[in-house]
Amino acid sequence: MKRIILLSLFFVFAFAAIATAQTKVSGIVLDKSNQPIPFANVVFKGSNTGIVSNEDGRFYLESPNTYTALIVTSAGFSDKEVPLEKAVNYNFKIVLGEAEALNEVVIYTGKTSKKNNPALDILRKIWERKRKNGLYQFNQYQMQKYEKVEFDMNTIDSAFMKNKLFKGMEFVFNHVDTSDVTGKTYLPIFINESVYDVYGDNKIKKVKENLTGNKMSGFNGNQQILAFVKDLYSDYNIYDNHLKFFDKSFTSPLSRTGIDVYNYVLKDSAYIDKKWCFNIVFYPRRKNELTFKGDFWVNDTTFAIKKINMGVTKSANINWVKDIYIEQEFEVENDSIFLLTRDYMMSDFALNKKEKSKGVYGKRTTLYRNHKFNIQKPEKFYKEEVNFIDNAVYERPPEFWEENRFEKLNKDEAGIYKMLDTLQTVKRFKQLYNLVSILGSGYVEFKNFDYGPIYSTFGYNEVEGLRLRVGGRTYFGPNDPWRLQAYTAYGFDDNKFKYGLSGKWMVDKKNRVIISGGNRRDIEQIGASLTTTNDILGRSFASSALFTTGSNGKLTNINLSNLSVEMEAKKNFVVSAGFSYRTLESASKTFSLDYYTTLPSMTNPTGVIKSDVKQSEANIQFEYMPNRKTIGYGVERDLVDSPFSHFFVNFSYGLKGVLDSDFAYEKIQVFYKQPIIIGPLGRSNIILETGKTFGTIPLGLMSVIPGNQTYFTIENTFSNLNFYEFVTDQYTTLQWNHDFGGRLFARVPFMRKLNWREFVGVRAVHGTISEANRAINASGLPYNVPENIYWEYHAGIGNIFKVFRIDFSWRGNYLDMPDAHKFAVKGSFGFYF
Repeated sequence: MKRIILLSLFFVFAFAAIATAQTKVSGIVLDKSNQPIPFANVVFKGSNTGIVSNEDGRFYLESPNTYTALIVTSAGFSDKEVPLEKAVNYNFKIVLGEAEALNEVVIYTGKTSKKNNPALDILRKIWERKRKNGLYQFNQYQMQKYEKVEFDMNTIDSAFMKNKLFKGMEFVFNHVDTSDVTGKTYLPIFINESVYDVYGDNKIKKVKENLTGNKMSGFNGNQQILAFVKDLYSDYNIYDNHLKFFDKSFTSPLSRTGIDVYNYVLKDSAYIDKKWCFNIVFYPRRKNELTFKGDFWVNDTTFAIKKINMGVTKSANINWVKDIYIEQEFEVENDSIFLLTRDYMMSDFALNKKEKSKGVYGKRTTLYRNHKFNIQKPEKFYKEEVNFIDNAVYERPPEFWEENRFEKLNKDEAGIYKMLDTLQTVKRFKQLYNLVSILGSGYVEFKNFDYGPIYSTFGYNEVEGLRLRVGGRTYFGPNDPWRLQAYTAYGFDDNKFKYGLSGKWMVDKKNRVIISGGNRRDIEQIGASLTTTNDILGRSFASSALFTTGSNGKLTNINLSNLSVEMEAKKNFVVSAGFSYRTLESASKTFSLDYYTTLPSMTNPTGVIKSDVKQSEANIQFEYMPNRKTIGYGVERDLVDSPFSHFFVNFSYGLKGVLDSDFAYEKIQVFYKQPIIIGPLGRSNIILETGKTFGTIPLGLMSVIPGNQTYFTIENTFSNLNFYEFVTDQYTTLQWNHDFGGRLFARVPFMRKLNWREFVGVRAVHGTISEANRAINASGLPYNVPENIYWEYHAGIGNIFKVFRIDFSWRGNYLDMPDAHKFAVKGSFGFYF
């Protein structure tokens, strides 16, 4: 969601730039029957500057040099030389005739053979030697890296310029230019530059990047935008079997499974930098898969890639992205080592993939230099700092950038900084920026205070009826060392006010030692989740959903106070300890939390019953999230949208007698989530939760298997269970969810264009309950436990209209239970690539 909101923001930022290309040409390649020829090679004569036509045969090519002719080639057709009479030539129609003689290399048409294909022989040699090429030949390496990221509005026309949206900002349209990849007009709107010192050790498989300088147009110090950009353009290795872009796994043209995914054609051979190289063209065997089209040059002896150009196929099942184009260049270090020196990636973001639709280009250029090898560093050198920020890197003087830029900015790129600084003084621009910020964060910003979250303003449940909520938080900046949050809510049926107040203070920035505490008095759905945390203001969607699948009065009045301290002992490993005190009582006349304090006996047949619970509890938690990426350095951080493993353990101790507490017990809970990317088959998530309570406890403290009585898909709940349908004091749940990413529907011809995506999954739970806990139950609620393993399975279709997902869930057993839901339909909304 944050990615789409930020991209929307880029749509309304605009400034001027002019490029200085000398030769521009666009057109379409056709055969004699006027049918387009996809994946044709178009090259400026006498150069290595070229491009591959798209699936419709269209191309655009640009160079700062002057050229007088094009060479157009395609498998099965005669090569054609096209004279260029002018420096700018648009809308060429180039017609190729069928080849009469093939005397240089064997050329294949359509789907290429997997046998007797010289291109595949070369590909196999690349596989054999890929770990010997480049940086992998050395034990250690270090180098300097320069990275430039730019965003541009594209397809600018007169109607767009006259849009009322840009009233007061018309000056940004003084100049436009044309992309050297797509041929579309564009306006630069954002630029960011970074310089790094990079260190790597192949023996211990560690890499460290030290940021030495960062400069961003108009948004210096905004870590959210910086992290968004970094995650948007994550690093990749072209030799890997699969390349991850926008949270999708693309099959690399150099993959060992590439033979089954791509067609390969040995097209040409030539000297590049005094090295004899082969040119191989590749294009996908099937539509709608996450693949590329393009070509690469590979050395004839080392079989290292010298240069590769590739673009994503138009039919690829990816949202909001019309085009991805990648160039990589390698230089010869010696006779056997090729090192990556330039990496260029361009993405065309748009609401749809129509040719004339407007969008935003995102361009990243990465350059490398000053390589040094086999200089060993101690292993502790690669240890990540827990919470380190050097503000000086964001305030480098102009002299630093003059010295450390690997290539100078042209005058128009340099002008972006000045243009955006001017734009931020425009009232209209500030209004647009604030609107997008509200939609993205959910908060309305005032000076040092944010109102919200606005998405929690309305709610509904059987006890409160319509529920209104207002709240806010202190906010001086994203790196605040302390923060206060508060809310109040009112229910129109119970005529009661509720409230919550919490505060956090980071007393040690280096190790992120944070003290937090608060109090909440509210109505809650207990048992909406199994694993507990110290979040004092956390509220389940289950108790505030506007629409539900059935009646639910099993709500609880909760008065909860909490005090805790946490420390990030090492990067992404958090240890916390806390103390809490809560009182629980039923919020509904139709629901009871009653329990026996004295069991019925011959002398007292009714026993002694109590309706409320007072409980003091101490706990210690351990949380480990390897490879997690965060944004900011303050007391609260945002997560970058990147999958990572999550391991959580909680030990709780009931302290009977402390503050008149009722029960003594020990509880352990474990949560583990593991995402698994299975190459072209998509991604799985495995989730395990297990826990046990030692001691005698009432219903209010039991482990309730989380049901889902809403119409929405909620992670870690069971779609076919009602609230309180299963109650346990010992449980184990296991979930498997898999996203195929549209790979199955892509094989069905009439469904390809829908770009739907398939989901499947299974959830299961086993639980027990002790006789002592059964004995004190006076609530009238029967204690049903899933001793025979309750399970359900689901299948779903996602990416419906790009924002909607629907899941169909079936109950596997326990079909004869009262009010059992044998089948359920749930939905969810979201913005995904």
